[in-house]
Amino acid sequence: MKFSIERGTLLKAVSQAQSVVERRNTIPILANVLIEAEGDTVQFRATDLDIEVVDKANAQVEKAGATTVSAVTLHEIVRKLPDGALVTLSEDSVAGRLTVEAGRSNFNLATLPKEDFPVMASAEYDSNFSAPAPVMRRLFDKSKFAISTEETRYYLNGVYLHVSDSENGKVLRAVATDGHRLARIDADLPMEAGDMPGVIVPRKTVGELRKLLDDDEMLIAVSVSETKIRFATPNITLTSKVIDGTFPDYSRVIPMGNTRKMEVDASEFASAVDRVATVSSERSRAVKMSLDEDRLILSVNAPDSGAAEEELAVAYSDERLEIGFNAKYLLEIASQVDRENAVFMFNSSGDPTLMREGSDTSAVYVVMPMRV
Repeated sequence: MKFSIERGTLLKAVSQAQSVVERRNTIPILANVLIEAEGDTVQFRATDLDIEVVDKANAQVEKAGATTVSAVTLHEIVRKLPDGALVTLSEDSVAGRLTVEAGRSNFNLATLPKEDFPVMASAEYDSNFSAPAPVMRRLFDKSKFAISTEETRYYLNGVYLHVSDSENGKVLRAVATDGHRLARIDADLPMEAGDMPGVIVPRKTVGELRKLLDDDEMLIAVSVSETKIRFATPNITLTSKVIDGTFPDYSRVIPMGNTRKMEVDASEFASAVDRVATVSSERSRAVKMSLDEDRLILSVNAPDSGAAEEELAVAYSDERLEIGFNAKYLLEIASQVDRENAVFMFNSSGDPTLMREGSDTSAVYVVMPMRV
């Protein structure tokens, strides 16, 4: 195998591959990327047995072939090469070595047989549809902060992607929760997605997928089965197992009867919470919200480090309310607001609070209060 490829193209392909491989694994081949050169394209394939990413790139292929080499080492080499360099990769299958050359730089890397590389079994997908990259990006970006990190509740360690009913008809919905906060994001249902089975997309997959969704013009081909989900662009295919578990009935957690409404400038609110939380004790980071007619006072009282208070002008015309929240949760939710105003709907100091962006109900957040 021998081919030449532009350094920037190679870096993009190899960086996606090296982020998928497991750093601490007991199977050496899983630390490698499978490089396959044929025609005028080269494929870079990496897997951790749960996720597989295949990245195609154009190259000048002198001799077709395939081999595997350490993904992290190759990425580090390419990253340190000068911009615009032409990189030539050639394999000596007898010696089990891959030579990487660029200008005056020459590297000789150990390889492992391509036959040992595990290729994810192709699945029959029940549903195939396409969606614009910005739509998929919004679904995952706005929900991923609420993914649980508790390994014991593994079925919450991902984003639940499914078809659901809303007041405007059927939608493609992403939901994530860790029991303390919840994000529910809706998008118009793509054509041919109506029969999609509901699946829980793992946290790591959500992180890797984000790299496919940067191009606003891109159309993402999505394929879903009961056990796998695949996202594909013309150059990159990301296939992942889904979490084998049942996502809880989240609709029971979303409060419908909250009548006390507060409207506030989202960025001003986030900045104020961030400032007063500076003195809160790291463990609880509790911020108290005291609401009165068109006035909100955010306060923190941490006996060991001090106290802070800040007043904000808000739109609020209900009776007086005092309620406490974890500052980190408040900040994360406030930072999801793309519009100017965040609308909070309260019931009492002990009940879950609902937040949305202005009058838009396609993104809804729930946060549990804490005692202060």
